[in-house]
Amino acid sequence: MGLLSLLVIGFGVIALPSLRQQLFPSIQLPAAVVVAPYPGASPDVVDSEIAEPIAAAARGIPGVEQVTTRSAEGSATVQVQFVYGTDLDNGVAQIQQAVNRLRPQLPQDVEPTVAQGSTDDIPVVTLAATVGADEAATAARLRAEVLPGLEEIPGVREVSLTGAREQTVTVTLDYARLAAAGVEPTALTAALAAAGRSTPAGTLSEGDNTLSVQVGGPLGSVDDLRALTIPGRAGPVRLADIATVEQGLAAPTAITRTDGQATLGVSMTMTADGNAVDISQAVRGKLDELGRSADTKLTVVSDQGPQVRKAISGLTTEGLLGLLFAVVVILLFLLSLRSTLVTAVSIPLSVLVALLALWIGDLSLNLLTLGALTIAIGRVVDDSIVVLENIKRHLGYGEPKQRAVLDGTREVAGAVTASTLTTVAVFLPIAFVGGIAGELFGPFSITVTVALLASLVVSLTVVPVVAYWFLKPPAVPADAAAAEAAREAAIAKERRSPLQRAYVPVLRFATRKRGTTVLVAVLIFIGTGVLAGQLTTNFLDQSGNTALRLTQELPPGASLAARDEAARKLETVLGEAEEVETYQVTVGGDQQFAAFGLGGTGATSANATVREGTDLTALQDRLTERLADVPGSGTVKFGAAAAGFASDTVQVVVTAPDAASLKTAADAVQRVVSETPGLAEVSNDLAVSAPRVQVLVDQRAAAARGLSTQTVAQFATQALRGTPVAELAIGGTRQQVVLRTGTAPGDVDALRALPLPGAGGVVTLGEVAQVSTVDGPTQVRRTGGERSTTVSAKATGADLGAVTADLTARLDATTLTGGAEYEIGGVSADQASTFQDLGLAMLAAIAIVFMIMVATFRSLVQPLILLVSIPFAATGAIGLLLATGTPLGLPSLIGMLMLVGIVVTNAIVLIDLVNQYRADGMSVVDAVVEGGRRRLRPILMTAAATIFALVPMALGVTGEGGFIGKPLAIVVIGGLISSTVLTLVLVPTLYTVVENLKERRRAKKSPPPQAPAEPSPEPATSSA
Repeated sequence: MGLLSLLVIGFGVIALPSLRQQLFPSIQLPAAVVVAPYPGASPDVVDSEIAEPIAAAARGIPGVEQVTTRSAEGSATVQVQFVYGTDLDNGVAQIQQAVNRLRPQLPQDVEPTVAQGSTDDIPVVTLAATVGADEAATAARLRAEVLPGLEEIPGVREVSLTGAREQTVTVTLDYARLAAAGVEPTALTAALAAAGRSTPAGTLSEGDNTLSVQVGGPLGSVDDLRALTIPGRAGPVRLADIATVEQGLAAPTAITRTDGQATLGVSMTMTADGNAVDISQAVRGKLDELGRSADTKLTVVSDQGPQVRKAISGLTTEGLLGLLFAVVVILLFLLSLRSTLVTAVSIPLSVLVALLALWIGDLSLNLLTLGALTIAIGRVVDDSIVVLENIKRHLGYGEPKQRAVLDGTREVAGAVTASTLTTVAVFLPIAFVGGIAGELFGPFSITVTVALLASLVVSLTVVPVVAYWFLKPPAVPADAAAAEAAREAAIAKERRSPLQRAYVPVLRFATRKRGTTVLVAVLIFIGTGVLAGQLTTNFLDQSGNTALRLTQELPPGASLAARDEAARKLETVLGEAEEVETYQVTVGGDQQFAAFGLGGTGATSANATVREGTDLTALQDRLTERLADVPGSGTVKFGAAAAGFASDTVQVVVTAPDAASLKTAADAVQRVVSETPGLAEVSNDLAVSAPRVQVLVDQRAAAARGLSTQTVAQFATQALRGTPVAELAIGGTRQQVVLRTGTAPGDVDALRALPLPGAGGVVTLGEVAQVSTVDGPTQVRRTGGERSTTVSAKATGADLGAVTADLTARLDATTLTGGAEYEIGGVSADQASTFQDLGLAMLAAIAIVFMIMVATFRSLVQPLILLVSIPFAATGAIGLLLATGTPLGLPSLIGMLMLVGIVVTNAIVLIDLVNQYRADGMSVVDAVVEGGRRRLRPILMTAAATIFALVPMALGVTGEGGFIGKPLAIVVIGGLISSTVLTLVLVPTLYTVVENLKERRRAKKSPPPQAPAEPSPEPATSSA
């Protein structure tokens, strides 16, 4: 066993540096998103021509649970939600195939892209590169020098350049020259599309060789394009004779600045086995060298590495403190350094085995798995305490060393195995919990399970061996009578201990006054129910770090220039804040989180890195106050609210078959939400509208001038944004050719005056169409094919669950007409779904624990007695949550699930020993009292070791991982305190009640048994 232990230690030491380090485990959301840009199209057009056809194709794919669409100005986003357990790679491939089949039916130049949501797609490091005078040259140097240098770093999956505009060639037509040359617009478009292309004509045989023949070739420069010959009625003309040809950068759709300077972005994602800390250090080490080679200044905008390193360091500190506390507790109980060291050997061995499991399973070291190891530290020592305490008891009775070790281990092996398996078994249902809970706590469960199973093996193998080597048995007289006297003296000394003198009278009273004891327990249970009603609930607390995310929103319809001006005001405020070290602002579309169904709303986004130790809440309050005094700064949101998934947001999704019914229902729901106490900042997506220009072509007037709706739309497009007509290879790079007509109109009157080439000469747009300004929706949403909208509100209190329940009751009492329906969505829906799943998991865990105990005790009644300790674990857990002001959330529920397995362990080892005493012939009360007395110390030791091991995490000593680890630790500590007390009192009382009833029934069926022999003072023991 010693060699095996050394082998485990060796492999653990080797595996530890190889473990990936992340902030959270990789989360693969069962969703995919299709993003399709359609520049210039209104939300209604985008919805009917792009979003609905794609959504209809996606709904027929097996495994699809729900399809939602959002059609905004110029883009469609179709989010496809799969059933948990679906093969996501296969599902995404089927969506891609459906989109490919649909592409010919979509408008020209619409290129949908399919992406899937995973935390691995979030950049691990984001850099900003100053642009300088020549953006194109800077982008070229970054692609040539920086991107390849970063791609060489181990663990980096992809490096991408963002914000760089593509080179385009703009062909601006002169209609007067076009008409004079007699060139048809269609002929011009065809000539541009064919320019620079090579057409294979076939092969030619020359002697013994076969030569391929191709007609045409790439263009060498823009001058070659200017010299392009186009047929006209008066003869061929050059493109330069009828149009102006200019090469330049595409018009900006987004603007990015870092610390006030125009920048380009460099984003890095890591591979599945990448290490965020190693990548961060490697990037920072190469930053200066890469910046010099690309002649630009590279600045780190966001970096997961320092946060991961800080979180891991903090949780490691809390874990080591917990280990120290647990060892000190054991030392105080055993009052022996040798015994303490023998017991504590299970902690490093179990943790190393768990780390090996993470390494073998390709799991990372993150907040969840580290928290699991910290929680396991207190629990893994329990089995060793039970075994060692029983071995020491046998040694104290004067038994030979080998016999004491073997008998002491054998007596408790069954109870220890059953108690550990009950704790492990509660994590099995988590494997079947879907949603974010299953994704987050799957690795957590694996870590705890492996650590506990390792502790069981260590306690039954390594601990007895080490105990045999290191424990010193007391001196035993050679004379048998003297040895028996020494044994009696040891038992008497044990009974005189302060713990037993305090506990045994309480136990005798409880077993004698059983009615009173049960009544008190019932009152405590009722009190627990009352306390549960006062709990506040949430989903996940928000964690503090050194990154600040903001969004800035302006009224709908604001131009890019207007948003840029407002962004500069935001930048000024950020630059004045002393806590802000660096910041980056992006004006325009931000598709970084498109795969998660977020982003792309057109709001300005900003990311700021603040000094370590900054109070983010206080900083947000100061920035909010400062921005309130700046006119034209728009609405600024911070943190999770900026990303669109704040944990205090309540959303109601309203669906209806048509737009009119949807508006009526949305207004009714908005009124109900506004009247619900605890909700503020109510908004309705449908209520937001933006002005747009509507052009209605008079087909008769247009036809009289040789025009149609299609040609009018084509000429208007060329004037406003240009029409992409070809992508040509010019000078070795492919560049888009955009056809335009003159200067883009600056206002509605200029649009009416737009010249159009008609059959009888040039006419204006106003002569053939009605041009007016109308209000239209900023976006069109559909859920499951029906029109939908979202009514959102912010919960002002901490109890999201209570507010949601009140809102649901009010909505149920509201009648929605026209086939409209509502559904609670957002974080409220996530919370309700997760709480329901975990509730079912808890019931399944109780059933599994019950079956294990039935197999252990070969009885149906005794396991039911032991299960009584579970509801009383809630007493302490709920009480401590209320005392510390901690809401009941996802981590707390995981803690409750853990308690199901943890709290019955003490009851198992207690009843196991009582049953052994009963088998030796003791009466019910004597067996219960003697079993309780013998099991008091190990029960208190195991509970205290677990509690004190979790104290650093519950106190949040380092402040890292507090939003997950702290609530979980508080629940386990509170539940252990109450359940331990009740296990030592209530379980023996109920056991006495049940066994006395069974004895009375047996007595009625048979003659009274003979008086039992005097019980041996040393029964077959089993320690807890």
